[in-house]
Amino acid sequence: MTESLPPCPQCSSAYTYEMGALLVCPECGHEWSLASGDASDGAHAERVIKDSVGNVLADGDTVTVVKTLKVKGSPSGIKAGTKVRNIRLIEDGVDGHDIDCKVDGFGAMQLKSSVVKKA
Repeated sequence: MTESLPPCPQCSSAYTYEMGALLVCPECGHEWSLASGDASDGAHAERVIKDSVGNVLADGDTVTVVKTLKVKGSPSGIKAGTKVRNIRLIEDGVDGHDIDCKVDGFGAMQLKSSVVKKA
C-alpha cells in the first residue's frame, strides 16, 4: 500500500485511495486527479466560483440578484435587480450556497452563485 497519497482537498481525510487515474475520498466522495493533487498542497486548493453568466467572482465584488428569491419570514423576498455589495466567497456553505453577504433590509445571509450576476 502507498502511504504517500495526499489527503482529500475537500475534507482533509487521510483515507484517500487510487481508482484508475483518479484519487478518491471514501468519506466525502470527492474525486480528483493525481496531477492536480500534487500541484496544490491539498490544504488550500483554489476554487473558482462563477456567477450565472460565467463571470469569475472574487471577495469584495458587487453582484446583482437575477431572479426574485423567497426569504423565510419575509412577505416580499429579495427582488430581482437588488444589488449586494462586498460579497465573501465561502467553501462550506449549506446546500450549495457559496456567497456570504449582507442584503439591505434583510441582514446577513448566504446566496448561491447561480442566482447572481457580477455588477
